[in-house]
Amino acid sequence: MAEPLRSNRDFRLLWLSGLFAALGGQMSAIALPLLILKETGSAVQAGAVGTVAVCAVLITMLPGGVMADRVERRRLMRLCDVGSLAAVTALALAVWNGHAPMALVLLVATSGAVLNSVYAPAAFGLMRAVVPPDQMSTATARLQARTSTARLVGPLVGGALFGVHQALPFTAQFLGLFLSTVCVALVRTRSAARTRAGSVFSRRELTAGLSFLWQLPYLRTVLLVFGLGMNFSFGALTFSALAVFSDSGRSGLGGGFVITCVSAGALAGALIAPRFAAERHVRTLIVITCWSCVGTAAVLAWLSSPLVAGLLCALCMCLSTVASIGFLSTLLVVTPEDRIGRVQSAAGFLSSIVQPFGPLAGGFLLATLDSSAAFGVIGCVLAVSAAVVTLAPSVRAGAAAAREKPEPAGTVSTRPATAPAPDAAGPGAP
Repeated sequence: MAEPLRSNRDFRLLWLSGLFAALGGQMSAIALPLLILKETGSAVQAGAVGTVAVCAVLITMLPGGVMADRVERRRLMRLCDVGSLAAVTALALAVWNGHAPMALVLLVATSGAVLNSVYAPAAFGLMRAVVPPDQMSTATARLQARTSTARLVGPLVGGALFGVHQALPFTAQFLGLFLSTVCVALVRTRSAARTRAGSVFSRRELTAGLSFLWQLPYLRTVLLVFGLGMNFSFGALTFSALAVFSDSGRSGLGGGFVITCVSAGALAGALIAPRFAAERHVRTLIVITCWSCVGTAAVLAWLSSPLVAGLLCALCMCLSTVASIGFLSTLLVVTPEDRIGRVQSAAGFLSSIVQPFGPLAGGFLLATLDSSAAFGVIGCVLAVSAAVVTLAPSVRAGAAAAREKPEPAGTVSTRPATAPAPDAAGPGAP
């Protein structure tokens, strides 16, 4: 019988490593645009930092998955740690000295995004070696709870520290990365694919994860409809709610309440997912989530209340988080060990590629229609996605079939008698 997760030393270290890095990353995420605004007074340049980071992630996500299947994953995480810590150190020193050039900020944002694209699939691969398959859903839920907590707490703390001194959020991120470094260095488990991936930039390797997902109808349908379509539509929905209930930017109270509720819903979903055995009820959870989003859009088209909008969006995010945890745990279990990095990166790529366009679509609808009509159009798009997920035969039968016949894992793991010295850093440069 496998030891419980609370007694799993390496899982605790991986969890703490991600917590320290995520808190630091969220603090700098709020501080970076504030820093650029203070230095240049240009909202365009402040927005450019986020755009550059998003583009860098999307471009390097698939190569990062190939790297995670080529190099021993714990070693790869430590190399990314070193690069992240160096980038954040340079930025923190520049801010303490009173001037952070725009070129340095863009370089740090880009390098952090690139390194995280490599680090994330390596971390999932290592977790596959650390956590037994029957505990994967619980482990995934705890990782999601960690991320949701960092997203709730990090921006608040980062904004407060920036108000004291503009260099403090980046100094705090440096400390978080250093602590993350120590945690990763103390992990004893090793994880290397039995069959290494080929060239990082070969077409075959870059598309290996996408090909694997495409060959399994259940994974393909859920990622295209729930991961891609619903992410886009829900992004448009939440942005529209933010704009409408912020009175077009004249008051941030209503819109801020909605976004806070969305973050709280994600945290609540991560906390309750293990109690629902999410991996056993993925299809039901996905269907309920989709139709809940449709209902939310319909209510917002009829009733203009930030309280109702916040509570409904929180419910949708809670259900979506539980469903996503169940799906991700299934994905991690059924994926062959030597392709876990490429498959995880491919799934993330499909889920993320349209996210930046959701708010843009919401803004376009609000600019051309009144708020009720905009929410109505979004609701129709959501209804199409919900109908496809509900009626698709591959979704009805695929989750159970996938979990019953997982391909062999074959993880290579060793546990040395002594822990290695801490000499790396956690991910998450801004």
